[in-house]
Parts: sequence; C-alpha cells; structure tokens
Amino acid sequence: MKLGKIAVLMGGTSAERQVSLASGRAVTKALARKGHDVEAFDLSEHYLSQIQNLNADRVFIALHGGFGENGEIQALLEAYHLPYTGSGTVTCALTMDKAKTKWLLQGAGYQTPAFIELHQNEDHDLSKIIDQLGLPLFVKPVSEGSSVGISKALTSEELRTAVDQAFQYDERILIETFLPGKEYTVSWLDGKALPSICIEAQSEFYDYDAKYITGTTEYHIPSGLSSEEEQQIQDLAEGVARLVGLDSWGRVDFIKDADGQLHVIEVNTVPGMTETSLVPKAAKAMGITFEELVEKIATNASLKNRFHSNPA
Repeated sequence: MKLGKIAVLMGGTSAERQVSLASGRAVTKALARKGHDVEAFDLSEHYLSQIQNLNADRVFIALHGGFGENGEIQALLEAYHLPYTGSGTVTCALTMDKAKTKWLLQGAGYQTPAFIELHQNEDHDLSKIIDQLGLPLFVKPVSEGSSVGISKALTSEELRTAVDQAFQYDERILIETFLPGKEYTVSWLDGKALPSICIEAQSEFYDYDAKYITGTTEYHIPSGLSSEEEQQIQDLAEGVARLVGLDSWGRVDFIKDADGQLHVIEVNTVPGMTETSLVPKAAKAMGITFEELVEKIATNASLKNRFHSNPA
C-alpha cells in the first residue's frame, strides 16, 4: 500500500501537549513498522511556516486540544491542499465547543446532562444556578479536552473555586448536572461503531490524573452491557457521529444514569492514539491491530472541500 510521505503532526502548545506527543510517537512508529515513509513534526507556535514546509503527501493529525481539534489546523491543511486524517473544519469546530455540541444534541433529541453556559465578562449568580441544577455539579471549560480544567463541586464554595479555575482555561465554561453512574465510550471507525468500553475510575471521576497519571483506572471490554444495551449504545453513537459529521474515526462518550438512561457527554474527533488508548482497545476487540488501525486511519486521509461544507 503506497501512501506517499506521511507527516504526523503532534505536540503543539495546548494543555494536552504531552498526551499528543505520546500519540504522535506511537502513530509514527506504527506507520514505520508497516513500511511507510513517515516523519513526525512537533508543531511549535510557528506552526504556520511549518505547515508550509511539510513536503508531505498526507497528514496524520495527532494533535489534542487547541488548534489541533478546533478546526484551525484542518482549515490550514485544506488551504494548502494537504489531505489529512479525521473530520473536517466544521465538525472539529463544533465538537470542540462543548456548549454548541450539547445544544445540537438536545435539539436532535439526544439526552445529555442539564447545563448552563457562563461567559467570563458577565455577572454570575451561582446561587441561582445551584437552585436550578442542584448539587453536586461539574464545571468545565467549553473548549478543552482530556478533562483539562474540569472540577466537581459539592458545595457553593467549591463551585466558586471551580468556576474561577475553569475560567483560567477558557472565557466560556459549562456548569453541568452531575449524574452518578457508569461511564462508557464508543469508538467510531469507517462509518460504524466499535464495541463499547466501560470506564471505572478509582478517583471521584474520570479526570486528567485518572486518564494519564495514576494507572488505576479499569477499562472493561466487553463492557458488561446486555446485548440489547450494547446495540442501543452503538446505535446512539452512530447517530451522534452522523449528526455532528464525524469522518473516518472518532469517539462518543456516555454516562448511564441510575435509571439506566444513556446520556451523551461529548464527542472527540482526535482521540488518544497510544497502543493502550481507548480507540485502539476497541479496535483490538474487533481483531484490528494497532498498526492496522493507524494505517486504516492514514489511508482515509482526504480533502473533501470540507471547509465549505456543513455537518451531515
């Protein structure tokens, strides 16, 4: 299979830089093991000139957070006519914005935890928010991934602290109802959902440390859902993927509440891609090796005039 020279974009300057470097190195090694001409690029703040000088036939995006997932890098690659992996500009810009994604999900009839969006330059009456949503609450920057800047607030004092912390990462934040229950994720590959994974964090919730540092989080695949529930969560994931316009690959995260209802938490257009990340785990359950998965994603790199299209 001849794919030409593949440039793997990783690193960058977002809060998820270290996670991106790990993904990019794993992807680069996997493509090299498959015999491809591949080169890794750690993008700096001078990324515009770096993109101009890539001299690649296609680009594998392994950037997490920031301009790697918000549509900026996708728009640049479109402008330079460089085929790239994953979803296009509009979809990335939408799904990186947690508030807009949740508005879209609600409008389409999907369940998602109740929320309020706050802007930094506005007055905030947190007591009214507590009256409306109750406690505990999650507080999240609107446009960060990997649980960066997320806090759980059990009291009004903790809510104020969490709001102040989240505003350090973004001018817009979400305050979201906390739903106790099990967390699940469903990977999306080539137009269909892969088997779900149940995530059991030993900490209070699946935060940055639980994802990348402590090593105590348990991942169950099969996830423990009944066959009917597994079909339901896969159908939901496929519906959400089509709603937001996911292209080629991605991931949809859920929580199952105490009544057994599945709520969509968020959509990820560039999930982690180390050999122990969630998408590779799901692919492995389908008999797809890490090298095969990476090569499949790279093969699907394309240009579809996506900068001028709308989500499907």
